[in-house]
Amino acid sequence: MIQRRLWKPSPHFGFLIAIALTGCATAVTQDTATNKTQKNSIVTETTKGDQGKTDNTSVHEFHLKNGLKVLVKEDHRAPIVVAQIWYKAGSSYEKNGTTGVAHLLEHMMFKGTHKLGPNEFSKIISANGGRENAFTGKDYTAYFQQLEKSRLPISFKLEADRMANLNLSEEEFTKEIQVVMEERRMRTDDKPRSKTYEQFLAAAYVNSPYRHPIIGWMEDLETMVVNDAQQWYQNYYAPNNATLVVVGDVDPQEILVMAKKYYGPLKRQKIPALKPQQEVPQKGERRIVVKEKARLPYLVMGYKVPVLKTAETDWEPYALEMLAYVLDGSDSSRFSKNLVRGQEIATRVGAGYDLYSRMDDLFIFDGTPAQGRNIKELEKAIRQQIEILKTELVDEKELNRIKTQVVANKTYELDSVFYQAMQLGTLETVGLDWRLLDKYVDHFRAVTPEQVRKMAQKFLVDDRLTVAVLEPQPLTEKLLSNKDSGVQHAH
Repeated sequence: MIQRRLWKPSPHFGFLIAIALTGCATAVTQDTATNKTQKNSIVTETTKGDQGKTDNTSVHEFHLKNGLKVLVKEDHRAPIVVAQIWYKAGSSYEKNGTTGVAHLLEHMMFKGTHKLGPNEFSKIISANGGRENAFTGKDYTAYFQQLEKSRLPISFKLEADRMANLNLSEEEFTKEIQVVMEERRMRTDDKPRSKTYEQFLAAAYVNSPYRHPIIGWMEDLETMVVNDAQQWYQNYYAPNNATLVVVGDVDPQEILVMAKKYYGPLKRQKIPALKPQQEVPQKGERRIVVKEKARLPYLVMGYKVPVLKTAETDWEPYALEMLAYVLDGSDSSRFSKNLVRGQEIATRVGAGYDLYSRMDDLFIFDGTPAQGRNIKELEKAIRQQIEILKTELVDEKELNRIKTQVVANKTYELDSVFYQAMQLGTLETVGLDWRLLDKYVDHFRAVTPEQVRKMAQKFLVDDRLTVAVLEPQPLTEKLLSNKDSGVQHAH
């Protein structure tokens, strides 16, 4: 089912971040790791101490002979551990006609192996005091468990088992595809803003796979068969297409021994090569209107922008990130100060940018006009704020305040072992080096007012813009009794 995005590089995604991932609920016999090593074991090891300016722990990188990458980060503040297995297999890897198969297989991964029955994985984790789940994004699918550290072998044993021995039965598939379709109805089809955002992405992109919803188009779900899921599993679920991330109260060498025991025997597979997927250049502004039964109008605006992996210069994504913070990083940011409280044009308005995507992405604005205001006024106000950034340099004091806030946030984020693992897994799976985490604060601190202005001038232009407007239609009595809360839903 669709849930809140489990992490975000910036605090300004608002409503949109809620539909950035899809996830499914799901959780083993206790096992104990031994010190025996397998033949399919380590090839290389890289250790990086002093993880960034805000962390003194180490990240250890190992490579098994079957291609599995293992990242281990020590955090000894509590006797817990998070284990995440990341596959390079998100919705952007799908083909027309089978959209949603990545998320559907995520559901099926909890439906049993040759050794375990349906949902037995979850029951075992729960019986051992742990929590677990999974999520699918545009660029990856990941599975995680958080356990008391002595229970970690249970996670390894179960994840290695379903990496190689998934039982994709017709009976379980038939039930689960219905679950996913109902999930889509509840989280997208019955949510006007979600539906608008989905149509917005489809209009913004022509040939980029980012135009497809992660949960899939309903038409594709209705025609999906178990063989589609089987093929996806065979294509992408292999050790040489995965990264194992472990963060917590652990010893890296013990984790290596454990990884060799459980994952080492698995065979590497041939992974399908992806065709180049570069979005065709946009030649002018695009606009759509979505008519849905809703209480309030809703506006989404998106400009095509580069990300860390695609930018011409390495400072551009950080300057775009700073631009988002200037407009919508806190209650003192310009949108809150000027559009919500000052002019009272919007009840809420946000700006969002994710520099950690696999391909060029969108710099997005979204919002709802205040009572007595309309969409045209809201769009005009957003555009005015953009124009100010194009013509006036951000004050150094304002920039320094944001930098201080961001560095503080980066420090607080390290309180979560889960979030630390998310950072490592995301970068590795989208094709970036985890060592970029070390450089984020320095790059962000180095952003200048002139660079922010250059980004606004270069990328926030009409030829890169797509606009979607939700035009409310009259509500029935039944809909009036239901609160339209967008997609602020969690697992």
